[in-house]
Amino acid sequence: MDNLRVIAGPFTFDARFESAAPKTCAAFQARMPFASKVVHVRWSGEGVWIPLGDLQFGVDYENNTSFPAPGQVILYPGGISETEILLAYGGVRFASKVGQLAGNHFVTLTSNLDKLPELGRLCLWHGAQDIRFEAA
Repeated sequence: MDNLRVIAGPFTFDARFESAAPKTCAAFQARMPFASKVVHVRWSGEGVWIPLGDLQFGVDYENNTSFPAPGQVILYPGGISETEILLAYGGVRFASKVGQLAGNHFVTLTSNLDKLPELGRLCLWHGAQDIRFEAA
């Protein structure tokens, strides 16, 4: 499975898994379909995130970045902060209250990128939105 669909709030995005993060992709695929809530980031800039607490995916760093581009999805596997998934919709410097973090870039959205800022504003001004990752 290389392609997937991400439904966030009222928006649907096509996406692909990133081959540079095979262990992260495999761990995430094992949990699909993956449904949760997405909220606006608190520290990082223009992004939305899924806080996952102590959920473990059993992966280390691979293809990691602190500066995901719009449409890139990263998984922070836990450690000095809680496990989380972040979706960038604009400029992001991935961080938490403990400082800068890096997450594994494992998914990239490939359609409807023009809707990402609308998703960000929706989360910022209206709160948590449903999000679902499923096979395409």
